[in-house]
Order: sequence, then C-alpha cells, then structure tokens
Amino acid sequence: MPGQRPGGHPAARLPEQQARGEHTHSEPPAPGAPTSGAGVPAPAPGAPAPGAAAGPLVQRHSVRGQILDALRTALVSGELAPGEVYSAPALGARFGVSATPVREAMQQLALEGAVEVVPNRGFRVTRRTPRELAELAEVRALIEVPVMLRLARTIPADRWTELRPLAEATAAAAARGDIAHYAESDRAFHRAVLSLAGNAQLVDIADDLHRRAQWPLTDQPRARRADLVADAAEHSALLEALIAQDLSVVQSLVREHFTSAK
Repeated sequence: MPGQRPGGHPAARLPEQQARGEHTHSEPPAPGAPTSGAGVPAPAPGAPAPGAAAGPLVQRHSVRGQILDALRTALVSGELAPGEVYSAPALGARFGVSATPVREAMQQLALEGAVEVVPNRGFRVTRRTPRELAELAEVRALIEVPVMLRLARTIPADRWTELRPLAEATAAAAARGDIAHYAESDRAFHRAVLSLAGNAQLVDIADDLHRRAQWPLTDQPRARRADLVADAAEHSALLEALIAQDLSVVQSLVREHFTSAK
C-alpha cells in the first residue's frame, strides 16, 4: 500500500552525507518523529531542528534497537513508502543520531526483505506484490495450522484463557485505527499461542514470516479501521474455538486469518 508521506520537513543535509556519497536532495522526507510506542522519544517542544548540533534523542545504550523498532513502525504504517530510497544520514538526522545505527538497523531490515541496498544512495523500500503476500500466507498456514490443531487437543482451557488480554490488546489497537500497534499486538498474540508448543525455533521462524507479511504492498490502500476491527475479532473467536477444542473451527479461522491479514 502506498505510504502516506510524513508531514515533517526533510532533514537538513549534513557534511557527513556528502562525505559518504549518500545523496538526499531528491529523496522523500524522513518519517515523522516516532511516538513512545515506537521506542524512540519525540523531541520536546522547542528542541533543536533535526540535524542541529544537539544531544541525541535516543539512549545510546540501545540506540540501534530503538532505531530498528522505529523504522519497522514506519514501514508498517507506510511512512517509508515502497519503492522510495532513504539515506542513513537523513534518517539519522531526523532521529538525532549518527548514520551508523541507522545503517545497522537498515542492514537488519535488508535481511528481513523489507529494504534493499542502493550503493552510494541508501536503502530502497521493497516493492511487494499480492503474489508474495499470498505465498507468505500459504507458508504460515502450513506451519501454524497443524501446530494449533495439535495444541487444541492438548492444552487445557485455562491456559487459553490467559491469552485473552493479548487478544483484547489487538482489539484496542484496531479500534483506534493504530496500524503499527495492531501489528505488534497481532504478532504478540500469535507468538504466545505458538509458544505453548514448547519449540523456540518454531516461534522464531513463524514470527519472521509474520513480520514479513506485515510490510505494506505497493499501491495498496491504507488499512481501514473496520478491517482491523474485523481482523482483531478473529483472535477472540480463535481463543473460544481453542477452549472448546473445536478443531474444524480452529482450522477455518486460522486459514482465514492468514488470508485476510494485512
């Protein structure tokens, strides 16, 4: 889906950008300052403009992780638009950090298939296709459906009941139309369900596939709140089916959830 361009001004060009050969004169504005949910504090009122000689906006000890979280949020929400190229210095200036942690975070995103390296320019957000999304949904179903059916036969009802707060969190994010937080809570719910299988490798692989399925498609409209609400409702319905050990409903809901996931 085409990302909405952020309302902030493009970050100022820095000498470092020219020295590293990363040009920003034609690139779109960097994503807006992330909220507390993205893990990076927004600048306080009256704070220096991006690129100014001010202290970093992010804690140094966890800067890479916070930048990675912020960039993932920008990808899911569409602030980083498919097909556009973003330079590490410009994004670093926007977040008030050097280009180095941004490059490190972008390298991780490249491994996840969210961006690709453009030599001497920066990173291009990958253009996704409906076929790729369908393939991811198929692989997720092949992995998760058999596991959930097995868990439905063996996990007692009270364990499933403990997961209701996670389902409620997805519903709350959907009601607000908060795509980024919905994506986080959606993955948290699925991780919690699969963790009951006691296989950490399974959880990691399924979570990686899930994250890849959340990157926006090219030319896809922004998800509507009603769609998020309907998607979130499937979590509660799935829990009820798992509690009741209704295997046919579990299988149907999981497959439908993967097919309709954005």
